[in-house]
Amino acid sequence: MTSLEKDGVVTSEEEAPVGLAAAEPLAAGEADTEGSESIGTVILAGAANLAIAIAKLVAGLFSGSAAMLSEAVHSLADTITEVFLYVALVRGRQPADEEHPFGYGKESFVWAFIAALFTFVGGAGFSIYHGITSIVADEKSGEFLWSYLVLAISFVAEGTSFLRAQRQVAGESRRWGVTRSRFLRLTPDTTVKAVYFEDSAALIGLILAGLGLGLTQMTGDEVWDGISSIAIGVLLFLVAAILAHSNASLLVGRSVPRRMHQLIQEDLNSIPIVVAVPTLLTMQLGPGDILVAAKVDFDDDVSGGEIEEASDEAERRLRTRYPGIRYVFLDPTRGKAGSNHLNGGVE
Repeated sequence: MTSLEKDGVVTSEEEAPVGLAAAEPLAAGEADTEGSESIGTVILAGAANLAIAIAKLVAGLFSGSAAMLSEAVHSLADTITEVFLYVALVRGRQPADEEHPFGYGKESFVWAFIAALFTFVGGAGFSIYHGITSIVADEKSGEFLWSYLVLAISFVAEGTSFLRAQRQVAGESRRWGVTRSRFLRLTPDTTVKAVYFEDSAALIGLILAGLGLGLTQMTGDEVWDGISSIAIGVLLFLVAAILAHSNASLLVGRSVPRRMHQLIQEDLNSIPIVVAVPTLLTMQLGPGDILVAAKVDFDDDVSGGEIEEASDEAERRLRTRYPGIRYVFLDPTRGKAGSNHLNGGVE
């Protein structure tokens, strides 16, 4: 009977794990703190949006302002969106099973995509429609004071939620050594990205609503209130389109950023018996899970045992640098020295 050694523990070959157990990483990753931070960000944003939606609705009904009612629907849509994002986080963190051997990470992208569609239909659609009907009907607005007060309170609440999302984005971008804009464009964490964009849109929407109310009060022309409502709808449409495009790309199976692709390729090439890495494929399995598959040209003079040992070492190196790498599959293949897959990944 032969023996196998894994993480310093010698077991008989008959006791070696099979199936999903055999796919467990050779090195443990770091504690998952990003997921908890994202959940906190989503909960805070959802609570703030719900309170704001109620206040805006009351102010909109009292004043008759189309912009205020659009803002109320905007906040309600954001609240429901946060519910979808919370479901995305919880469902996406389920462990892998035999039915879903790569885990449920992509379910996060499904729910985030649904959230983006809801923002488009529920928020943008209503705001544009209500703005147009308000202009056509030319109904006079009532009391403005309550609307201004609610807008000011809402700005403080939305700003608090935005600052939390901004701190998370700033921390993650520093950790990866990229700008905030690049982090937001490439991050697979759809929840923090959605909260950041939605809170940004909410703050801009509040300014637009305030401008619409102010111009209406000064000129007595209700068209400004309706234009403000339409502008809020267009803003929500743009945010929904950006988020939907990003989530659709992740659902299809997006690769990691190019810089990360290059570093993975360099790590594989740093193994002494590796001659070249002619093919390197990566895919985001979820917000925190990455799959790496590569065709690797090993030195022709080494034994099969040395190739197995080198493959294990490659996995350890990759997971040490990137704990998010969950699966590593290496396929020994013929290649040519220096023929490496250098230009993969998302630019």
